[in-house]
Amino acid sequence: MDLSHLGAPNGPMIRVHGGYANRMYRLDTDQGSFAVKEINLDDRSWTYRIEDVFRFEQAAFAAGIPMPEPISASQSTLVHRWVEGEKVPEAPVSAAYAFEIGEILARIHALDVAWPHAPVEDPTSKDWSELAARAAETGQPWAEELTTHVETFLKIAHFVDTCERPGPAVLTHRDIHPWNLLAQEGRPVVLDWELSGMLDLSSELGSTALSLAKKPGFDDIKPAIFRSVLEGYVKGGGVLPPSGQAGLCS
Repeated sequence: MDLSHLGAPNGPMIRVHGGYANRMYRLDTDQGSFAVKEINLDDRSWTYRIEDVFRFEQAAFAAGIPMPEPISASQSTLVHRWVEGEKVPEAPVSAAYAFEIGEILARIHALDVAWPHAPVEDPTSKDWSELAARAAETGQPWAEELTTHVETFLKIAHFVDTCERPGPAVLTHRDIHPWNLLAQEGRPVVLDWELSGMLDLSSELGSTALSLAKKPGFDDIKPAIFRSVLEGYVKGGGVLPPSGQAGLCS
């Protein structure tokens, strides 16, 4: 990769471990410190719209969204200014942190950025029978329990596919979860914008608020933290989607 535009290196790039799909490096040069991400395109089931995502990032940074400064992008490499911060654990965050995330979402959704791609609604997975069979073949301890619930999951999938999405769809980050956040003096920094695109507003708010209000699993959810995200969204100028039935279902 050509990184000459980042200045004269002070030393070799340093691998930073912890990402799920991509490789991350830190590069220190005479122009500062940079996060250099090698994008893994081989394992993606969707088209990565690098130019549109980078343009969206630039608009968000210019609007003051707390995030690393986007420096450059190519089909295989993303470069951002390096940001120091503490990792956010998969556990309920503070109410203040959740509130600010809500405000940030409202500001992101208010950005006036053209997006030439319609939201893509993937069909609900219906391969439960195949999954149960593979689990049994490989001796998974949960195989028998899954097999007994296959018909239930198929009915749920049918129900979801026959629901009309309530909308509205918003241009957004689509992946604001603890593993894509840092904390600087207790305040959020939003990382990893590669999944940006259109998404139903209720899905964005619900998934974000839920992930910040719980540990892994669903045994200990903090409703007050969930509500803090929604309260911050309203404070930031956002309008919550209607409560109640989420769409029209046959």
